[in-house]
Amino acid sequence: MTTTARFWREIPSRYRLDGSKCGSCGREFFPPRVMCPDCHRKSAGKMERIQFDGSGEIITYTVVHQPPDEFNVEVPYVVALVELAKGVRVAGQVVECPVGEVKIGMKVQAVLRRLHQDGKAGAIHYGYKFAPVR
Repeated sequence: MTTTARFWREIPSRYRLDGSKCGSCGREFFPPRVMCPDCHRKSAGKMERIQFDGSGEIITYTVVHQPPDEFNVEVPYVVALVELAKGVRVAGQVVECPVGEVKIGMKVQAVLRRLHQDGKAGAIHYGYKFAPVR
């Protein structure tokens, strides 16, 4: 069983959009990596932690009508592939926007929202979702 404190500690990218940047080639990644897939051994020890600001653009999306059980109350909802700075792509749910208004090219910003709860009385887990920039 994962405690809330451990969950927060071990997955900071879920809360702050933490990534990494290669000190050799400058390529950025999300989620963070320990080694650059382009530079391989040259990047060992040169990966630095960075934090993305969360602003981006929807490059594609899908509307979910048959979700896992814990997301039944949200149907239908949109999951989009969002391109952040320097080509980094992140998948996330689009919120605060009617399903029919989501468009490719829409500018969005990451926001912290409730993701799910471990059972009826369990820990509530939070993470990023994307809201339109208005």
